[in-house]
Amino acid sequence: MTKLSYRVPYADTDQMGVVYYGNYLTFFERARNELMREAGYTYREFEANGFALPVVHAEVDYKSPARYDDLLEISAWVEEVKGIRCKIACEVRRQSDDKVLAKGHTVHVFVDVRTLRPIPPPGNFLERFPAE
Repeated sequence: MTKLSYRVPYADTDQMGVVYYGNYLTFFERARNELMREAGYTYREFEANGFALPVVHAEVDYKSPARYDDLLEISAWVEEVKGIRCKIACEVRRQSDDKVLAKGHTVHVFVDVRTLRPIPPPGNFLERFPAE
């Protein structure tokens, strides 16, 4: 599991003063990048080895709004790898009160970076990212 801190800038909020709903998927992306980096396998390296992981499905369950200047903790972990699919779960909490603000997941498919055709995951991916 990866955890990262993120302070909400004013630019992330909407007219109601809360974080715009679409930004939560960006938070999930930040956490996925760090998840890979912490496992020593960056997206750049992944793609250089011929693989890509496009998002084919995303879900977010919004519990409570984040606001400008909130310090968030964004967590990500591999929940499941099944065949050519990988499900990465994410959770966003406000650090000041540990309240869950949003949870969800993204589903990715392993594809050949050149042809974008589905392919099995590399063996070392499964070693570096065991499902939690």
